[in-house]
Amino acid sequence: MFGWKKKQAEKAETASVEWKRLTAIEQLEALKQESHEKPVLIYKHSTRCGISGMTLSRLERSWTADMGHISSYYLDLIAYRDVSNAIVQEFGVLHESPQVILLKNGRAIYDNSHMGISAEAIKQQA
Repeated sequence: MFGWKKKQAEKAETASVEWKRLTAIEQLEALKQESHEKPVLIYKHSTRCGISGMTLSRLERSWTADMGHISSYYLDLIAYRDVSNAIVQEFGVLHESPQVILLKNGRAIYDNSHMGISAEAIKQQA
């Protein structure tokens, strides 16, 4: 396939991530319940970190339409550090930033950080 045709085909497959804001500890119970029906992704983002911004951008660019069944939550961990700390307690996943945590059936089944964050890996786990 010619380069420009391949790029067009790839763009057709991409989709935007529909982020919901995670801003309160009380939301964690709802996320656990939601994860019994579909995978739930938490993206822990540091607004002060260039790597976190770069990783978020890369994840969003590589998100595909067939990942639409994943419910995606964005946590600004600078503004909501208490929620980030509660995630450590609730799901037993050590804090990193940037970080993704995938929930299924009420528990964390996958996490990764920094350059290990990829849409493909999330898709495989979901």
